[in-house]
Amino acid sequence: MTSPFADRDARIALFQKWFSDTIPHSKALGLKVIDARRGFASMQLDWREELVGNPETGVLAGGPLTAMLDGCCGMAVATMLKEPKPFATLDLRIDYVRPATPGKAVIAEAECYRVTNSVAFTRAFAHHGDAKDPIAAAAGTFMLGTKGIVTRAQSIGAEPKI
Repeated sequence: MTSPFADRDARIALFQKWFSDTIPHSKALGLKVIDARRGFASMQLDWREELVGNPETGVLAGGPLTAMLDGCCGMAVATMLKEPKPFATLDLRIDYVRPATPGKAVIAEAECYRVTNSVAFTRAFAHHGDAKDPIAAAAGTFMLGTKGIVTRAQSIGAEPKI
């Protein structure tokens, strides 16, 4: 049996289902998975008028960007797990470097660079296509094996290994 993680398009479709289509807030924001591979995840948030924080400037509100960075970091963590298990954001620090350009999509890229028995560590950037010109930078930690059961999003297609 071929793993869905072997084919890039199938892997992206699977993570889209896990982290955007199944999680109500991510679905409402319209987050699109661009890439997901071991230790790395990328998402896109398209500019929409209802996501604007200040109608006079047209700049996206911080909340949707925060949600995207949190989700993208979480997705990077999920790519590192040997088996599905519950995890939760323990800490997320975001530095907003500059406003997002009105009318332009924002891309988030996250890396999970260390996983211990109980905590995963991530870093991420939000940008318009050039990570060296960030809109925001994030650092997040995630508690692994939190109380509860594996959620629907974490259990869909749980058999394949990355």
